[in-house]
Amino acid sequence: MVIVGHVDHGKSTLVGRLLYETGSLPDGKFEQIQTVCRRRGMQFEWAFLMDALQAERDQNITIDVSQIWFKTRRRNYVIIDAPGHKEFLKNMVSGAASADAALLLIDAHEGIQEQSRRHAYLLSLLGIRQVVVVVNKMDLVNFDQAVFTRIEADYRDFLRQLNVQPLQFLPIAARDGVNMVTPDPRTSWYEGPTLIQMLDDLEQPVPPADLPLRFAVQDVYRFDRRRILAGRIESGTLRVGDTVVFAPSNKESVVASIEVWNAAQRSAVSAGESVGITLREQIFVERGSVGNHIDQMPIETNRFRARVFWMGDRPLSLAKKYKIKLLTQEIECQLASIDQVIDASTLEASSAIRRTVEKNEVAEVTIQSRGPLVMDNYDRLQTSGRFVLVDGNDVAGGGVIFGGVYLVHKQVKSSNITWSESHIRYRDRVERNGHPGLVVWMTGLSGSGKSTLARALEKELFERQMQAYVLDGDNMRHGLNSNLSFSPEDRVENIRRVAEVAKLMADAGVITVTSFISPYRLDRVRAREIVASSGVEFVEVYVSAPLEVCEKRDPKNLYRKARAGEIKGFTGLDAPYEIPENPELVLETSEESAEACLEQLLEFLLPRLRVD
Repeated sequence: MVIVGHVDHGKSTLVGRLLYETGSLPDGKFEQIQTVCRRRGMQFEWAFLMDALQAERDQNITIDVSQIWFKTRRRNYVIIDAPGHKEFLKNMVSGAASADAALLLIDAHEGIQEQSRRHAYLLSLLGIRQVVVVVNKMDLVNFDQAVFTRIEADYRDFLRQLNVQPLQFLPIAARDGVNMVTPDPRTSWYEGPTLIQMLDDLEQPVPPADLPLRFAVQDVYRFDRRRILAGRIESGTLRVGDTVVFAPSNKESVVASIEVWNAAQRSAVSAGESVGITLREQIFVERGSVGNHIDQMPIETNRFRARVFWMGDRPLSLAKKYKIKLLTQEIECQLASIDQVIDASTLEASSAIRRTVEKNEVAEVTIQSRGPLVMDNYDRLQTSGRFVLVDGNDVAGGGVIFGGVYLVHKQVKSSNITWSESHIRYRDRVERNGHPGLVVWMTGLSGSGKSTLARALEKELFERQMQAYVLDGDNMRHGLNSNLSFSPEDRVENIRRVAEVAKLMADAGVITVTSFISPYRLDRVRAREIVASSGVEFVEVYVSAPLEVCEKRDPKNLYRKARAGEIKGFTGLDAPYEIPENPELVLETSEESAEACLEQLLEFLLPRLRVD
C-alpha cells in the first residue's frame, strides 16, 4: 500500500508509529534513534524511524520513495511512503504505480490542500480503488467531530467526481497512537475500525501468477547449440509444453525447457521470475518481444491513447521525438495529438488546442510509435499497461494506457503451416524504391470524395517515381471479397481482408492507398493493428463531408436507390457511420477543392516517405 498526502501532513510519523505499535522495528532501532536525537540536540520524532536519508532529516521532508515491511497477526505488508512535496511528484507516481491500496492523509488542522486533490486524482488514474482516508493530527483541533465531519463531506464529494469510493474515513493522531491499534476515548464519537483493523480488512489482490501471461524477452543467447530466450515473467505462469505466441510478430512455438541460472531445470515459472526458455520450433524472436498464451493476447499497435504525467523540465511537445520504454521494448515515438489537459486540483479538463504539456500537468494524449508496441490497458494488467517517456537521457514522464482494443489470436491454420521469411530485407526494398511502404486508409461516407482523392494521390506519387497502388472498395468486392454481403458481420470480414492485403503490399514496399467507407470505428482500429504488426506505418485519413453534400453528389446513384428502398442498410441513412476519434488527417471536401485536399495529403505524407 502507498501512503500519500500533502507535505507535512504526517505520513512519516504515521509509518514510524505504525512500525512501533505492531512490533515491526528491528531490535534496538527505537533506542538508536532516541540516542541520535539526544546527541544532536533534537526532539525525538517518529518520522526518524524510517526517514533514512540525512537530507530528509535536515530538511524534514521525504524526498525519495521508501519501502517498509511490517506485519500484523493476519498478514504481511509493504508500505510505500511517497513524498508529498510538489517538486517530488515523479517519485510519488513511481511509488504509487505498484500499490494495491492507498492511505491518503489529510491534516485535520490544515484541511484539504492542493496536493490532497492532486494525489487522489493520480491514484484514480493509476487504478487504485482501495482507498482509506486518514484524517491525522486530530489533537490539534481538540478531537472536534465537526472538523472531521466537514473534511469527510468535502473530500467525499471530490472523490465522487473521480469515481473513487473510499472504504473508510478514519480520525487519528499518529504522534500519540490515537486509533492506530485500539479505539481511543477522545474520539468516542467515532464508531469505525482502527487503522490496523481497517488494513486487515482490505481485499487481497489477485496473485500475479493468476493473471494473463506476459513474458518480456530481454535477450537471446546461444549455449551448447541451444537458443535461449532470456527474460522476465511479468505476469502469469509459464509451463513446459505451453504454446506461446510472441507478439508483435505473432509467431508461435512450444516451450521445450525452462532454464534457471545455476539451478536445475524447472517445469513451471511464475510472475516475478527471470528465466530462460528454449523452444521446440526455432522462430525469430528478439529483445522486446512478449510471449503470451493464445487465449489471452495483448494489444498490438503503433498508435494508442494514454494518460501521461509529465515531469520533465522541458515541455512535452507535439513536434518532438521521444523514446518510449514499455517492458523491454524501446522505440522512438511522438505525440499525435494532445486531446485534453487536466488540472489535477480542480479536475477541470481543458480541450483547447494545445501543442505542449507543461511540467506536473496530466494530459490525455494519442501517441504514435515508429513500429508496433505490445501492451495492455492499465486497468487489466498494470505491468504491461504503463510506460515511461525519455527526453534525451532523462526519464521525463510516465503514462498509463487505456481504450486499447484486444485482438483474438485464432488458431485456425494447420500446425504444419509456418510463416515463410523473405530473403529480401524490408530495408533493402526501401533503399531500392527510395521510400518506405505505407498504408493510407481513407474512410468516409459514400460520395465524400475518397476514390477521387485516392486516385489523384496514386497518380501524383507515381509521377514522383514512387510505387503506389489503390485498393478500391468496389474492386475488392469484384474479386477477393465477392463472396461477402453487406451485413454487419461481412463488413467486418471485408475490412479484415483488406487490411491483411494492405499489410502485405506495404511490406513489399508499396504505398498502399485504400478507399473504403469502413463505417465501424472498431474495424478501423483492428485494421491499424493488423498493419502495425508488420512494422508498417498506418495513416488514417478521414474524408469528411456532410451527409446532405454526399447525397447531393451521389456519383453512383446509391443514395437515390437507398431512399427508394432498393438498398437496405446503407451507411449514413439506415446504417451508422462512426466518425474517427483521432485520425492522422481530416480532409474537408465540402469546403476545399480536390486539388487543395491533395496538397494537404502530400504535405502530410511526403515527409514520412523520405529515406534517412
